[in-house]
Amino acid sequence: MLEEKQKVVIIGGGITGLTAAYYLQKEAREKQIAIEVVLVEASHRLGGKIQTVTQDGFVIERGPDSFLERKSSAAKLATEVGMEKELVNNSTGQSYVLVNNKLHPMPSGSVMGIPTEIGPFVTTGLFSLMGKARAAGDFVLPRSKVEGDQSVGEFFRRRLGNEVVENLIEPLLSGIYAGDIDQLSLMSTFPQFIQMEQKYRSLVLGMKKGMPKKPKTPKKGMFLTLKTGLQSFVDAIEGHLENETVLKGVRVENIQYHHKKYELYLNNGNKLEANNIIVATPHHVLPSMFASYRMFEPLKDMPSTSVATVAMAFPKAALEKNIDGTGFVVSRNSDYSITACTWTHKKWPHSTPEGQVLLRCYVGRAGDEAVVDLSDAEIEQIVLDDLQKTMNISMKPDFTIVSRWKDSMPQYTVGHKERMDKLKAEVSEKLPGVFLAGSSFNGLGIPDCIDQGIDVVEQVLQRIQSS
Repeated sequence: MLEEKQKVVIIGGGITGLTAAYYLQKEAREKQIAIEVVLVEASHRLGGKIQTVTQDGFVIERGPDSFLERKSSAAKLATEVGMEKELVNNSTGQSYVLVNNKLHPMPSGSVMGIPTEIGPFVTTGLFSLMGKARAAGDFVLPRSKVEGDQSVGEFFRRRLGNEVVENLIEPLLSGIYAGDIDQLSLMSTFPQFIQMEQKYRSLVLGMKKGMPKKPKTPKKGMFLTLKTGLQSFVDAIEGHLENETVLKGVRVENIQYHHKKYELYLNNGNKLEANNIIVATPHHVLPSMFASYRMFEPLKDMPSTSVATVAMAFPKAALEKNIDGTGFVVSRNSDYSITACTWTHKKWPHSTPEGQVLLRCYVGRAGDEAVVDLSDAEIEQIVLDDLQKTMNISMKPDFTIVSRWKDSMPQYTVGHKERMDKLKAEVSEKLPGVFLAGSSFNGLGIPDCIDQGIDVVEQVLQRIQSS
């Protein structure tokens, strides 16, 4: 055991920082390493964008509503903190793409808009004959000769043509990143696609060969959430942290490196000392926090998009047109402000009382963010007007919850991975013991952030043990 306790300060209490605090304390206990952990969060709650509202029997997520089951770190952590019995898969059902004021069923067998079954793709009304013929060019086009990074839009337009991109791939991907796919980095979002193209030449054939065989058992949803809401996941992790670990409502204003230790100056006038620091804040915070170190200046130019979620509760009788499905995404070419809508009462039945309906819509994306700044009443009316174009709603909602997320979606533009690798290498050299993690760097989803929290814990432990 080390004689002197090593102090680790974690800045940012979103899911990344929370994960880091949990696993760092766990590893220290199990391996008997003398570590003192302090988690500093500027707001008065933990969890970042993970927030749940429970009202009148509804369970409503303000931010993310689920995570991919195949990315196992989230379910593993939920199990470790005693929430295994609350995990539930989404109900499966038809999903749609809204193009030219019409809901088109998502072609079966498509993965992120890439077909793995030819029949549904040929018969869909999403594309013209010319668009389908152009997409078939994927079978004969050569491998890409582009060196280095490229945009997601450039890659998919070259393989499948503009129609498939505009009417299927872009609506799906913009729902994940709220970004402009002609600016988004392929290497930082979907590197597996360029690898697949290089291996199989045809993206469609590569996807088809890479797809697992259909199970004989009834299909279950690929996403997981907690019946009690994702906020309960955050609360459970926090409940497993050691006493006096967390400082809430405290902001780190400046960090200085002196005599192989770090001094963190807080907005309440106090100061913390640390041997190691894990920074799990949004990227735009770092340049001011590390004002003496110019290496962080480029982060000021990294864009972020503002979005909002709009949850509306209705009695079941309010929806005169009951569409069989779980939701739809909207083509950018359509005259709509919403980018997607989930029929939450169908996708997540536990979220909604019997006889009620819960719709969850999304507004805001790169180049179309002004709607996020409107009043709640204005946003509600815009969303209702859009929904009336696809379903007949005869009543006003019983209640509406608008959640704004200003500059919350970091944009991984072309060259992002290279820039972040360069930054982390420079930080490692000039600020040893400072580690960067979180959605600004290597993945937006809950499991991606948890994975980064686990990875950075391993890095801290290696440094402590090697010293």
